[in-house]
Amino acid sequence: MATGPDPAGTRFFCTTGRGLEPFVLREVRARLGAKQVEYVSGKVFFTTSSDLNTLKRLKSAERLFLLVKRQHPLPAYPRHKEKTFRELQRLVHDAPELWLEALSTWERLLAHEAKERTLSPRTTAPQGKRAGDSEALIAKKLRTEHTLEEPKSLQSGQLGKEREEEAVPGHRGLVSQDPLPGIQGEAATAAGTKDPGSLTFRVSCRCSGAIAKAFTTQEVSRLVGVALMKQFGWRADLRRPRLEVFLHLSDVYSVVGIPVLRVPLASRAYIQTAGLRSTVAWAMASLAEIQAGAFVLDPMCGLGTILLEAAREWPNACYVGADISDAQLVGAGDNLTAAGFWDRVELLKASVTELPLLSESVDVIISDVPFGKKFKLGKDIRSILGEMESDLELEDIMLSEISQKEEDSF
Repeated sequence: MATGPDPAGTRFFCTTGRGLEPFVLREVRARLGAKQVEYVSGKVFFTTSSDLNTLKRLKSAERLFLLVKRQHPLPAYPRHKEKTFRELQRLVHDAPELWLEALSTWERLLAHEAKERTLSPRTTAPQGKRAGDSEALIAKKLRTEHTLEEPKSLQSGQLGKEREEEAVPGHRGLVSQDPLPGIQGEAATAAGTKDPGSLTFRVSCRCSGAIAKAFTTQEVSRLVGVALMKQFGWRADLRRPRLEVFLHLSDVYSVVGIPVLRVPLASRAYIQTAGLRSTVAWAMASLAEIQAGAFVLDPMCGLGTILLEAAREWPNACYVGADISDAQLVGAGDNLTAAGFWDRVELLKASVTELPLLSESVDVIISDVPFGKKFKLGKDIRSILGEMESDLELEDIMLSEISQKEEDSF
């Protein structure tokens, strides 16, 4: 079986923060040469033949999934749960070949990455243990948010007929007892094992709209989990599954996917202490259109997230971060050390209203200005913007828009 990317392209989707969809659209086209790009709120769908290392370069996306199915929203029948349960199980039974194709692609991507790691050993990572701790914490968080209270029989993966019927109380006979001919063998091949039962999985579910009002995520993922076990012979494992299945059911669409990576794209290995969301920080930096040799300033840098994202993506510029808080500067320094960016970014302790810089000496200012009800800067925002204006020729429209936002927040 080939281990490289499919020349014809594979269908993926990314989750992203609301409002960041345009950034993901531009990224997948520019970085991945993606085609058939479209989006809905919070998700971007695309087709690409890029390998896994290239896919990991996406900066404005939260998580990356192989698309298994995307269809119209499932009907919800609060008074007739059997009908809804049948619709849920059809996600598996109606097109098992889509599941097998996605599984095969997932295995191919992982195999290709493993082969590249073997051929090109990586040097020691600067974060070492902390990076591993971060992955463990993320995995724990995902379990807390998405792990569904499956019956013990599902966790063991050894369901007899009676236990299978108990797993879906009052809904016997809803899951087909006989998988399609040859499906189990094909699943085993795709999973890289002779025994299909050795593939462990977990179902993570997010419901909104009508179906969320009628059913719990536990009910939804239990039904889909039982269907997957009966169709393919996979075993459920909530703690350390080899494969995770993701469902998002809403009033707009039903989406089923397989996470390509256990750790979200938004979790940067080079950021030790997170401040501003990394995807937002990267998007802000991308809007600045940083050129080689530019002097870039963040006058209220906090933990330095924006500077880290900018310095990594556009390394041929000079970056300076200032903050009045010792604690914030210590955190920013830790991040720079972990990322190995001390040669790219300089930190200063200074007030944003008294920056030790010559007038018009800065080419780009990027900052997460802490205005609004939470910080209550009030009229101070005008003096802050005035100091920034003296360092950088800002357009009047930018100043007026920020000032208007400040006034509207009170």
